[in-house]
Amino acid sequence: GTSRAGELVLFDITKGRAEADGVIQRIPGYGQKVEPIIVDQLVDDSWPKFLFPAPLDENYFIASVKLTPNSPWALYLVDTFDNMVKIREEQGYGLFEPTPIIKRPQPQTQPNRVDRDSKQSNVFVTNVYVGDGLKDLPRGTVKKFRVFTYNYGYRGIGSHDYFGMESCWDARRIMGEVPVYEDGSASFVVPPNMPVAIQPLDDKGRAVQLMRTWFVGMPGENQSCVGCHESQNSVTPSSMTIARGKAPTPITPFLGKERPFSFKYEVQPVLDKYCVGCHDGSEGKQDRPNFADKSAGHRGFSKSYHALHPYVRRPGPEGDYHLLKPMEFHTSSSELFQMLEKGHYGVVVDNDSMRKLYAWADLNVPYYGTWIEIANKMNRNHISGVAARAAELRSLYADIAFDPEVKPYEGIELPENIEFIKPEKVKLDYSAPTIPNWPFDLQTAKSLQTKENQTVKVNDNVSFELAWIPSGKFVKGDDGGFADELPRTAIEVNKPFWMMTTEVTNKLYNQFDSQHDSRYIDQWSKDHTHPGYPANKPEQPVIRVNWNRANEFCKWLSDKTGKKFRLPTETEWEWACRAGTATPMWYGDLTADFGKFENLSDMQTTKFVVRGVNPQPINNPPKEEAFIPRAEGVDDGSMIASEVKAYQPNQWGLYDMQGNVAEWTASNYAPNDERKVVKGGSWRDRPKWSRSGIRRPYEPWQTVFNVGFRLVCEE
Repeated sequence: GTSRAGELVLFDITKGRAEADGVIQRIPGYGQKVEPIIVDQLVDDSWPKFLFPAPLDENYFIASVKLTPNSPWALYLVDTFDNMVKIREEQGYGLFEPTPIIKRPQPQTQPNRVDRDSKQSNVFVTNVYVGDGLKDLPRGTVKKFRVFTYNYGYRGIGSHDYFGMESCWDARRIMGEVPVYEDGSASFVVPPNMPVAIQPLDDKGRAVQLMRTWFVGMPGENQSCVGCHESQNSVTPSSMTIARGKAPTPITPFLGKERPFSFKYEVQPVLDKYCVGCHDGSEGKQDRPNFADKSAGHRGFSKSYHALHPYVRRPGPEGDYHLLKPMEFHTSSSELFQMLEKGHYGVVVDNDSMRKLYAWADLNVPYYGTWIEIANKMNRNHISGVAARAAELRSLYADIAFDPEVKPYEGIELPENIEFIKPEKVKLDYSAPTIPNWPFDLQTAKSLQTKENQTVKVNDNVSFELAWIPSGKFVKGDDGGFADELPRTAIEVNKPFWMMTTEVTNKLYNQFDSQHDSRYIDQWSKDHTHPGYPANKPEQPVIRVNWNRANEFCKWLSDKTGKKFRLPTETEWEWACRAGTATPMWYGDLTADFGKFENLSDMQTTKFVVRGVNPQPINNPPKEEAFIPRAEGVDDGSMIASEVKAYQPNQWGLYDMQGNVAEWTASNYAPNDERKVVKGGSWRDRPKWSRSGIRRPYEPWQTVFNVGFRLVCEE
């Protein structure tokens, strides 16, 4: 038992260890279900209050109880039927920590697993793919663990926004990497008495899951886990693994010695080498992010930091506390890395520099690497003494003989006068063939639809509409689009088809998978009382469904209705989206006001800037804090994904084709590339990234925060 909201709560850990899963009863509250609640100062106004429950058996407890604000703490016999019998009360005194004493057998002595003379602790992972943390990831995806440690804040300093914008609470020191074998096993060495966190990395060095806790190994201790966020009630299997047959691996340094990870030392040199030649704020370049300005800006972070971090999506210091979907914040879902993969004016960043960018993103885009840098910025001079005392205690009691705040970057070279590598000039050919009678106007588009919409009934409560999409020929890709949209060629859709007028909703998808939860979009700042902004309302489009699962839904729906449903091909999707238009957006060009037509990134994103307990949006937030790239001056009325049909449809009656959420297609991204094409944009994208021709690659097993799907039905 424990105390919750001033009440005694009984747990059965065999029923679960997360939130209220294992709760079997609240006292008082016989026969009532206990709901999980997140509220600051939860117990302040709840009476009676309980402390130190000592169980006598499964029904009876002795506890310290304070009945009212004016009552003394007294000892009571409490039972699971809400009875309370006073045992002892002393006016002027509080009676605490009742300890029943009975004769009991001496417990078996456990052998000491700690060797105080050892300078290491060994970690063994049986199979990283076991558990929900990496659910659905193919075996072999994880190649390494990134290993890092935290340097926690000192008394008198600390906040969620000191290390970066929507970044991390504490300083992060990158220690290095260790191998993960083909079967998912790993065995490696970590220093003892230090908080250690690991991140599973793919073949490019990108984290496929974020560990938001840590573990500590004692000297000489062997510690293990079964997998990634496996149930705490599970045990390590006795099966042989590759790691069992090998000695624990030392940590391999990450591009240099162990060090604090900061923007100044890790990321700015990459910008100097590859970006500042075209992004320096000089005449004619003021409309581009300025990566050359290293002067202090908002909150003391460099202006170049403020120019770059908005293009990286991350969970922030207090995001949704539930287990993240695998790859929820994978760098492939951030505009910076999408742009570099697509080919940004010939820029080719070397592998080591990309690994640093990936690490910076995975570590929540920190600016500073140490607390002393923050203390110096804020004139908190006492912190150096506090840090020195903390280092003294670490040395005395944990045998850690270094101070992370004294010469933290000693031996780490900060290059100066980095020579900018001018990319080879790439000339993209946007020429396009001429197609008779294309593009065509609204009247022609309507005339080609020779069949009325039809309604498909799934059950008495759920149905959806299909629109008739005629066959035809068009030019794929947009003038001024990315290289992966080229060459612009004439493409023919040979057969007409039916297409869902809306994206698949949560309500519809839950008929297939009642356990799926599209969950929430992260809330910024701190002091949250709920997980975020709900994306799981019935009429919102379903998200965080991977391509494989979307195809399983197609089969289920086909069997359910007797019709043949499938994902559209990339060609079918673009043809249906354009509906006869050659402009980048079905409603016009990139500068057109999309407020009535699509849910894209607009002024509503400024509402992510919040303050207070149960934080709420503030008026006129600083531009550096309202940093999601957006279309200035446009207000479409939706902060995140809206209910379907909230905006006007295109010429063929299709809603949300270029906004709300992006959509899976059936097509591979490229020959010999099993990644699948996602089309359209979302509430998080500007028009440039939502064009008819835009295409993004995602793994078929990857769930994405702003990707859903709609289906076509063959005639």
